Amino acid sequence: MTEDVWEGLVTTPLVEVRRRAAIVGEIAEVAPMVVDGAERFAWNDSGGQSTVWYFTPEGRALLLTFDHETDLNLYAEGDYALQESLYRGVPDDLVHLVRNRPENYESLNLTDEATGNTIHYAGGVFWFDGGQWREAEGFLAHCEQEGLQPMAESGFGYCLDAYLFGREFTPESVVESRSGWYSDETERAAALSGIREVFARHGG
Repeated sequence: MTEDVWEGLVTTPLVEVRRRAAIVGEIAEVAPMVVDGAERFAWNDSGGQSTVWYFTPEGRALLLTFDHETDLNLYAEGDYALQESLYRGVPDDLVHLVRNRPENYESLNLTDEATGNTIHYAGGVFWFDGGQWREAEGFLAHCEQEGLQPMAESGFGYCLDAYLFGREFTPESVVESRSGWYSDETERAAALSGIREVFARHGG
């Protein structure tokens, strides 16, 4: 499943990735924001898992995933240096988007006690260079050193499931993907109506 999600992401044009990020964020009731000119969209499941996107004006992106139940939950350890190392290989101007920023629901801070500098936590660190998606070198190196499976431990498949990469992305497919969400057909129809309105605000 995770491999299919990665393949779906890397073969989706960035403009469509951004559209899905905006739609899923609005459905999840996470307000978008702008950070140094980059658009931030996010999703969370209200249970400790989250996905955060930053899209820059020049066509690059930063993607962060977090699963609080895995060994890549560095927030639980409070290890600033290790968290910082996971971003190694990502251009500094992209990492700057998560350094010394206010906390939010999806992104709490780890703090360097010596300097007071902060950085947002993330289990999985990925970025788009304008042509292709990449896994951060530091993220991969830490997983190799510790014998961890990068995609599994980062929660990549679960955290990106709502975006339906590699699959049809319509109001109907979003509702269909939410198995067990609705108690009856009336509730399902109401949800579909609301999701259609969200899609309409983002070009259908």
